[in-house]
Formats: sequence, C-alpha cells, structure tokens
Amino acid sequence: MTRQILWRLVNLVPLLFVISLLVFFISQAGPADPIKDVLSQKMSAEQIEQIRQAYGLDQTAWSQYLHWLRDMFTNGGGISLSVRSPVSGIVYPAFLNTLILGAATTVVTVVLGVLIGFAAGIRHGRPADRAAMLFVQIGSNLPIYWFGLIIIWLTAVRWNWLPAGGMHDLRGDGGFGDLLLHLIAPAFAASLVSMLIVARFVRAAVIESAQSDYIRTYRSQGFGRAAILGKHIGRNILPPIVNTTGLTVGSVITGVVFVETIFSWPGLGSVLLNAIAGSDYPVIQSGILLVAVVFVVVNLITDVLLDLLNPRLRHA
Repeated sequence: MTRQILWRLVNLVPLLFVISLLVFFISQAGPADPIKDVLSQKMSAEQIEQIRQAYGLDQTAWSQYLHWLRDMFTNGGGISLSVRSPVSGIVYPAFLNTLILGAATTVVTVVLGVLIGFAAGIRHGRPADRAAMLFVQIGSNLPIYWFGLIIIWLTAVRWNWLPAGGMHDLRGDGGFGDLLLHLIAPAFAASLVSMLIVARFVRAAVIESAQSDYIRTYRSQGFGRAAILGKHIGRNILPPIVNTTGLTVGSVITGVVFVETIFSWPGLGSVLLNAIAGSDYPVIQSGILLVAVVFVVVNLITDVLLDLLNPRLRHA
C-alpha cells in the first residue's frame, strides 16, 4: 500500500511538468500582445520594446517558459503585466478564497447528493424515486449562471434571507458566522451539477447493493432494515461516493468560477477573467496552473482513499 502511494507521488512529477507546458504554450498561442494592449496608448514604440526586454518577452518561447518556471518557485510567479506587482500577491489570496468556496461546495455536493441518491435508491420504482430522478434530470440541464441568478432573486431580493453577494458584510465583524452566511447561496449554486451527478451514482450503487444475494440472505436471517441499510448497504456504497466525488472536482471548479462572478466572490475566477481581458499572461498562467494542481492532487487523494477502502489493497 505504501509503495503504491509513493509510486503515485513519483508519477505526479512528469504529469505536473506536462501540465505546466500545456498551460504556458496554450496561453502564449493567443494573438494578443500583452505589452501593446496595456501600454500602446501611453508609450512610444521604443519604450514598449524596452519593457518587452525587461519582462523577457523578446526571448524565445522556451527561454520564456524556463524563466516563468523559475519564477514560480523563486519569485512568486513573476510580475503582473497590468498591475505591476508580484503575481503571488494577486493570485494566492484569491485562490484561498476559491478554496473556501470550493470546500463548501464539495460539502454541499456530498451531503445533498448522497441524501437524494440514497433516498431514491431505497425507494426504487416508487413515486419518490421517480420524483427524485425527474429533479436530477431537470437540474442537470440547468445553466449554473441562470441558476445562480434565480437563487439571488429568491434568497436575497424576494425573501431577504441571505446576502446577494460578496464574502463579508462591510458593516459586520467579518467573523466566521458572517462568512458562513455568505457561503450558503454560492455553494449551493456551484454544487448543482456535481450534486446531481453524485445522486445518480449513489442511487445506482444502492439499487445494485440492495438487489445483491448477500442482502437477500441478511433479510432472510431476520436482520432489521436499519442494520442492513446502515451497516451493509451504506458501507458498500462508500467507494462509489468517494470515486464520484473525486471525478466531479472538475464540475465543482467550473461551477465555482462562474458562481464567483455572479455572487461577486473575490476568488480566482474573477482574477482570471480580469487577467484574460488585459492579456496578463503571468497571472493567467499561474492561476490555471494552480487549478490544474488542485485537480491532480484531489484525484490522487481519491485514488488513495479508494485503495484504503479496498480490503484487498489495504494490506498489500
């Protein structure tokens, strides 16, 4: 087991290297010139060329990549072309806010997805199951952007239950309770698609487990419904829950980026949108690389948890 985990960690190195190559060269493939976009109306052509040399943009693509890679480890990602400040001071605080929203979204995804899927699975073929699957079918096709606007209209405008946006109330103390209040609506909006994906997989796992031979044997031996559902079916659906949650990280991250714009959440999505509009390559590259690293690390954790839940691999 330990050997397998170490082997996966070793495999992360070439994977992250390839990801860094893709992030850098795809962002460089755009037609925009970041220096001209920012400074073309303020400086002469000679001054712009001097700035290009200062940022190393007159070098070859490989030289720029190596310079950027070095800055990622030693210089906080380099200097932003539009703000003229270290990229780390722009990206990292926003990335932390995105992680907070992403963690809350994941909690909502798992809790509601498992509850909906489990309730539908144990009532397979009944009206409650059909209603749950109808909700899953409709919700899976709702645009996150539109769904977020509906939540704002209902919870903030019509009912006045939750704040319409932001991370803290400027008139409040900025404590944990205030943060939690601002998290509820965006976390629920961002979790819509991933929550319904989890619900669908959990329902299928519950139905498969409930119809298995050993569950029939337990029922014939007089085991109670609560014991069968909690101890046996519940334990057997843990691997699908972990696996599906890990696979939906991409949907969670995508949902968070859209939701940050709708709810004015000061996260990485807003930073990336502003950087893309201003052709700020260092910020774009650092932000996308951070998202990719989170995706890879979460999938690694998912694989390790699945191995731990598998008794055949646990002691290997």
